[in-house]
Amino acid sequence: MANLLYQQIEMLSREKHIEPEVVISAIEDAMVVAARKFYKTEEDLRGKFNAETGQVDVHSVYTVVEEVTDPKREISLADAKKKNPAAEIGTEILTVKPTDVLGRIAAQTAKQVILQKVREAERDTIYNEYHTRAGELVTVIVKRAEGPDLIVDMGRTEARLPKREQSKLETYNIGERLRVVIKAVDRAAKGPQVIVSRADASLVQRLFEMEVPEIYDGTVQIRAAAREAGERTKVAVASRDKDVDPVGACVGMKGMRVQSIIRELRGEKIDIIPYNEETVAFAQKALSPAKVTRVQITDPENKKLEVIVEDSQLSLAIGKKGQNVRLASKLIGWDIDIKSEEEKRREIEEQMTALTAPTTPLTVLAGVGPKTIEKIEAAGISNLEKLASMTPEQLMEIPGIGEKMVDKIYQAVNRFYEGGDAAGTPVEATDESGEETPAAESAPDSATESAVEASDESPAEAASESPALAPTDSTSEINSEAAASTENESPAEQQEEKSS
Repeated sequence: MANLLYQQIEMLSREKHIEPEVVISAIEDAMVVAARKFYKTEEDLRGKFNAETGQVDVHSVYTVVEEVTDPKREISLADAKKKNPAAEIGTEILTVKPTDVLGRIAAQTAKQVILQKVREAERDTIYNEYHTRAGELVTVIVKRAEGPDLIVDMGRTEARLPKREQSKLETYNIGERLRVVIKAVDRAAKGPQVIVSRADASLVQRLFEMEVPEIYDGTVQIRAAAREAGERTKVAVASRDKDVDPVGACVGMKGMRVQSIIRELRGEKIDIIPYNEETVAFAQKALSPAKVTRVQITDPENKKLEVIVEDSQLSLAIGKKGQNVRLASKLIGWDIDIKSEEEKRREIEEQMTALTAPTTPLTVLAGVGPKTIEKIEAAGISNLEKLASMTPEQLMEIPGIGEKMVDKIYQAVNRFYEGGDAAGTPVEATDESGEETPAAESAPDSATESAVEASDESPAEAASESPALAPTDSTSEINSEAAASTENESPAEQQEEKSS
């Protein structure tokens, strides 16, 4: 019986790849749990497996003390000497608990504890073995499908191939052999802990290491790789020996080396690029097969590049659905902004036009107080053209500008562009709090000054220019049009009108 039990323990250990001591410890703990449940006691119980007899004994453990405070866990020295004459203070006295009285329920409880302990030990063994092997290339066999994921057999254990780690263009059959890389080991997963991948860029690197001896021995190094599984991969390689061409070594004679990798990846395109420490030169190579005219670093801190290509090369540089520029950006680790030469030329022209175009100061707006203009200028709006291009929501974001003030600003801007001269049109002034004030009340001094200026002018000019003499808006507009038409007439025409 003893030999049979121990043989079963060894067989289970070999099957689960765990030590026999782990199984024995699980059996001892299971017997303790079953005994405690049967006896309903809080005593300190301990199990002991006897390899000779195959019996698992359960003992109650008592600690020898001078004064007993917990009878369930402690025993006096006098009582201890009755059981063991050699007992001393601090030693332990073991009392056997009968296990032959344990029934079916206790046995079922022990079975569950053993299975749980063995399962935990197995998971710990798998984690300790595979968590240091991330990125390693292994061969697996497709075992079954669980929803969109695949369960593959690694030999010692099962692994999961999630949908996100599968190549888009590949289909898999039960029993098919695959080369995958170990992506991660999830200790908390309920199912298989090992996660493998067919879509990771490290799979291409491991395949190159297998096919290219120069990479395996370290003469040629893969410095960076970017991949979109099933479509295209970009690999940057560098040589430690100046006499060895890194790209040629990876391609092989007549492309034999790279073709075997392409077949393994089911026809995925592979771009092999020479690595360069200089970012500008590396970016030019990374965008191949497109020909780059020039590369400029626009933001070194945020790693942003501007790439200019010929108009005919723009679509090739961007690639299908932006794939080429996306992979190049991943490869070099910089954000790439691609522009054609025509786009860049138009951009420069717009910048030059903006610099040379005349601007109108904000002080020409009638009805907008100087404090309001200061608030607008403090927000970075220095001319009327920029103010007119803003939306009401943008204006309301300026501190101190409310909804009513936004309406007054837009009215003043519209009057300026419609009349050409906002100062010549009577408007209602607005104080800094956004309240309307009649023109006569808001600026009495300005009315006096206008009267003084009008007295110095001719009666005709005063009648055409002074707002105080204009009874209505329509009359003011007619006078303005007459004055404008008079200015546009020649001296001979003006003389003719006077004589008539």
